[in-house]
Amino acid sequence: MTIEPSLDEGVEKTMSAAPNNAAHRSLRAAREARAALSRASRRAVMAAAMALGASLLMAQAQAAPAVGQKAPDFVAVDTSGQRHQLSDFAGKYVVLEWTNPGCPFVRKHYGSGNLPATQKAATDRGVVWLAINSTERAASDYLPPDRLAAWMKEQKAAPTAVLMDEDGVLGQAYGARTTPHLFIIDPQGTLVYAGGIDSIASARVDDIQHATNYVNQALGEALGGKPISAASTKAYGCTIKYKT
Repeated sequence: MTIEPSLDEGVEKTMSAAPNNAAHRSLRAAREARAALSRASRRAVMAAAMALGASLLMAQAQAAPAVGQKAPDFVAVDTSGQRHQLSDFAGKYVVLEWTNPGCPFVRKHYGSGNLPATQKAATDRGVVWLAINSTERAASDYLPPDRLAAWMKEQKAAPTAVLMDEDGVLGQAYGARTTPHLFIIDPQGTLVYAGGIDSIASARVDDIQHATNYVNQALGEALGGKPISAASTKAYGCTIKYKT
């Protein structure tokens, strides 16, 4: 069997027979070509997932679901380009959290540690938590995937994944209006909670300690086999900047 040398090996051999600067340029060019191909592949995966997700939601063409109704299935990619489909999480509770780091209400709940703690408490109990950014690319506070991921890391956030929805298809399918806006889906795929993170609609951090965390309460009741006492609440925050 003849084993063909790798591209790097071929260039390395060239380096011994040619001036060093020319060999280094060849090696650098080869590596840049591979990096460009990798970036193109990631973009293709993201585009394909977004197209599939849009097709799924359009096929279900209906008004945004109310509590007690079936949650629309979807496909979306996260900040690293990985594909996620809601139906893949069948049998688990799933939280959908609409977010935008440019919103002062979002910064209130992340900067204080309230949302990261709520996420961690949920995921520690086996709940899938998907943060979703539906801010359009043209918006002044839009963050591309890498910067959004970096911001989440700075906040010590603990979602299962952070999904990109720049075209707004997913957000509009659920009727998400503000950041934050939260939804809980039960293991059977039914929407069991929709509304705000808590009971005090303000951007003041000091109000968090006096508020009822509706998401913690709903998950605690649901996981404990009890009916959710506040299944529909009023979401508050910044209006989502959907693509027009």
